Amino acid sequence: MRQYLKMNRVLLVLLAAAVAVSLWVIARRWSVESENKTYDVVLDYTELELMAEQSDHDVSWWLEQFRDMGITRVGLTEESLTSLMENSPLDVTATVMDKVIQDANWRENYPAEFVDIIEERGYDRFDVLVEAAGAEAVDFVVEAVTERFHPEDVVVLDDGESACILLNGSVNDTLYLTDFSYSDTFKEGFTERNEIVSSQIMYVSLGLDPKKVETIQSLGMEIVPRTICYDGHNDTRYAQAVVAGYERYGITPTYIIAGGKAVIGYDDGGEFALDYIRDNGITIGLIETNVQRENIMQSGVEDAAVATDYNTVRVFSVWDYIQYRYGYYGYEGAEEVENTLYRAIVERNVRVIYFKPVKQTDNSFAYITDVDVYRDMFEGLNQRLAAHGISMGRASVMDNFQIPSLVMLVLGLGAGVGGALLPATFLPMKRRWTLILAGIAAVCVAGAWVVLPNTFRLLASFASAVVFACLAAAFFLQSAKRLGQRLPSNARIRTILPWTVGILVLSVLIALAGGMMTAAPLSSTDFMLELGIFRGVKLAQLAPLAFFCLLFVSYYGLFEKDRRTNTLQLRDITTALKWNIPVWSLVLLAVVALAGYYYLARTGHESDVTVSTLEIIMRNDLENLLLARPRTKEFLVCFPSIMLAAYCAVRRLPFFTALFGLAGTIGMTSVCNTFMHIRTPLYLGFARTGYAVVLGVILGAVFIGVFELCLRGWLRVRKYFIEAE
Repeated sequence: MRQYLKMNRVLLVLLAAAVAVSLWVIARRWSVESENKTYDVVLDYTELELMAEQSDHDVSWWLEQFRDMGITRVGLTEESLTSLMENSPLDVTATVMDKVIQDANWRENYPAEFVDIIEERGYDRFDVLVEAAGAEAVDFVVEAVTERFHPEDVVVLDDGESACILLNGSVNDTLYLTDFSYSDTFKEGFTERNEIVSSQIMYVSLGLDPKKVETIQSLGMEIVPRTICYDGHNDTRYAQAVVAGYERYGITPTYIIAGGKAVIGYDDGGEFALDYIRDNGITIGLIETNVQRENIMQSGVEDAAVATDYNTVRVFSVWDYIQYRYGYYGYEGAEEVENTLYRAIVERNVRVIYFKPVKQTDNSFAYITDVDVYRDMFEGLNQRLAAHGISMGRASVMDNFQIPSLVMLVLGLGAGVGGALLPATFLPMKRRWTLILAGIAAVCVAGAWVVLPNTFRLLASFASAVVFACLAAAFFLQSAKRLGQRLPSNARIRTILPWTVGILVLSVLIALAGGMMTAAPLSSTDFMLELGIFRGVKLAQLAPLAFFCLLFVSYYGLFEKDRRTNTLQLRDITTALKWNIPVWSLVLLAVVALAGYYYLARTGHESDVTVSTLEIIMRNDLENLLLARPRTKEFLVCFPSIMLAAYCAVRRLPFFTALFGLAGTIGMTSVCNTFMHIRTPLYLGFARTGYAVVLGVILGAVFIGVFELCLRGWLRVRKYFIEAE
């Protein structure tokens, strides 16, 4: 180790300088995050109305209860033809022409004047035919469609008390029933068909319901309008009509949380909408996907974020599968919903909760109508958030922070220098070859910085994650071997234990430096908002494991107890090729492969591998007890394994040194992986790693004691039974 440090001191100084630059970036990011300490809640009016129907109170009473909890904003979706048909007192119907013309006598069902007009104009089966009855319905629908659709796309016959309207549609608007087939009496397929059932036109927003607006505003609550937009019906004319609708009720939205497929007016560039958003200081909402990774990116959302200098917040929608978490995991009430909201706010930079009422776990339509459940949930949530300095109010917005280009180059060069240092950890390289390799790496890094500026930060982050995890693995394995050479094989545990703790702590510090180098290139605001995503997490976890296997063969050969060199030799390769693999090693390899698959499959929220209920409860308890929950694999397996690997090196047990060392390497990758989650505030990463080290040291000491007892028992059994026989 000393020889390695002496030979490579120049490159190590350069690497340390790059780490120092990364710490400057981290400090800047920390400052940005420290000001981002307010979250908001927006109630979903539609579901609140449905819940009110199942309770003894009307929607006004429920709004008042939530207002008393400190929630003052309500998300109100604009009406559409579909909503007017399904959940409105207005008498409105809309049908795609494909269904209308299937009735041979359809013309007799409509005014002759209207039929003559549309036949003269022309129609097709993709159009939508609308009927409205009653002055209120006629006024609302006729005004909405004439303001939002171009004159050539609308035919209206209005006599005051009833109206017939034809809206021009296209094949791109058409909604089909999933492919289905007819079958004969022998249940054999006869023919397949697609059935037109609806049109996107029937979901286009037509304006806010005046009665719902009055209900919300009379309570002094603010409306956050939800406007549904679809391509082909979302130009400047449409955007102007939408904004005029807002202004009619004195609404200037605090947030715009886009619905449908786009921001308003985006068919022709969205300049009108962007000007409206900028002029009124409106914050753009980025809706997190239901797998809790990335955002739902409707057309124009990212453009609006950039145009407003990232006046943007992440929005967590209470998806239906979360609504059903009442009485979940053995809790009595909505504790698991509270846990979900807590993690979204604290761990994922979410600052707006789009809240939908909780439902019964075993009933998709039955809401929990006990107001105390919601009061207790938000009181508990706010108490827990207070420990992080987070309070309820208008959602805070992070300042726009971008990494300077030259700083990015230095970070990339640091990753390149670190990569050049890796071969010298297992090959007998002279200093000049390492320097030459570093020079080549620097040229490649500089070239990528010039040619691939956008991809460069991803490459620099990925390379740092791999390189520093490998350096940490090399350090703890070489330190373990050196400890084994320094201490006798029968050394007392109290002599071994302090050394194992020191090896663990220093290894984690090296990996933590890698975490800083990993996080720094991606610490710009767009990545913290998940407008950009780090990809390659699984590969960054696998590469250090392969490197560890190469290191172990270099340091121990195939489980040699007294190997003196720390370099890969030709005989290592020939011995491996000639090795008669015992059956037990194949079984063990299969077990390790399954464990590895499970480890990788659990990464992320998109995996089909579920976490056990017991572990979920343990995680929740740790979240309640500690500032940040340490990663389970780190404190329970990986960090104790590094201590066990060093202990086994002293006891001259190379096989177990390899086994525990492999698990320990996972811990090094995990530390870097903690800081790959750019959306997670930095202080949580540091706290999480610190807790994991403390708990890992305690469990490592316990595991070493247990292993020592097992080893002594095995030696006695072998002495008195196997050797005697």
